Amino acid sequence: MLQKVFDTQDLPVGERLGAWKEVVSHSLTPNLVDVDRAEEFQASMRLGDMSDTQVVGLSYTSLRNQRTARMIRRSGPELYALALNVRGHQRIRQSGRETVLGVGDLVVYATSDPYESWVNAGAGTAASTVALIPRAAVPFAYDTMKRLVATRLSGREGIGALAAHLLVRLREDAGLHRPADAPRLGTVLVDLFTALTAHHLEAEAVVPPESRERTLVLAVRAFIQRHLSDPELSPASVAAAHNISVRTLHRLFRDEETTVARLIREQRLEKCRRDLADPACSGRPIHAVAARWGFADAAAFSHAFRAVHGCTPTEYRRSRLEARPPKGPGIPPGSHAPEGRRDP
Repeated sequence: MLQKVFDTQDLPVGERLGAWKEVVSHSLTPNLVDVDRAEEFQASMRLGDMSDTQVVGLSYTSLRNQRTARMIRRSGPELYALALNVRGHQRIRQSGRETVLGVGDLVVYATSDPYESWVNAGAGTAASTVALIPRAAVPFAYDTMKRLVATRLSGREGIGALAAHLLVRLREDAGLHRPADAPRLGTVLVDLFTALTAHHLEAEAVVPPESRERTLVLAVRAFIQRHLSDPELSPASVAAAHNISVRTLHRLFRDEETTVARLIREQRLEKCRRDLADPACSGRPIHAVAARWGFADAAAFSHAFRAVHGCTPTEYRRSRLEARPPKGPGIPPGSHAPEGRRDP
């Protein structure tokens, strides 16, 4: 989803810092950039447009950024930035507040107010992923949002974990999303940003109902992913965990092109399929693979797997593992390890 825009590795050493300043000013917002050793500077940028929002994947050696009032007067897009610190340590100061970010932390800042940030990459490179969201898309007054800027927010729990997970997936995406998905992903980003800021501002009542519902669907999907191994996972247990009725849960998924029960089954089957194709899991019996992902009945798992893939789990595993070239000596072509218990 994110496309390469710039990499200092493509340029002579003496041109790298100047080129980085130029690409940041044109692709994002004008900033002053200072480094201690220009000859050692390295950076890269990947950018994705998602309707009215942007997501930027950045990596860089240690540096300092500054956006001044004069720069804002010349070029002042009214955006909020939600930044996930992926690697290294960062510090940011805005509106009289300063915070330090570790790996997995989130921070909000506004491009229409002056700010400073410092990146400590140590001996390597630091990295961050930033979502740029129009102020007009957020249902809070600017003065209200100022209470939250330059405040460290956790990306490891609650809505913050959902937002961080999406930013990580977009950064590492290797074809999971198509360009046609961009408008929907832009809406998801705005919904998560609104929910995250509303939570920390204790202003959930201001969030539009449709945004709350879309965010709840994301939370339900994340909950299902985390609990696939639980054989008791069901629409009823999912609804109970989110303090809603089963009827409300089904209504939320009315526009999702699937049902909760089908989603659980499909995700479990996909996890099992990956394990069956993984040489590291080749010694695990089929019934144990099924049980690992919540299938209590091995025969029911085999029937469901065959309905989707057109072969039994045993046949699928054999075909996938035989398709892999043997590693190292001692396995003559065409030979197989002795089979143990035959599973369905």
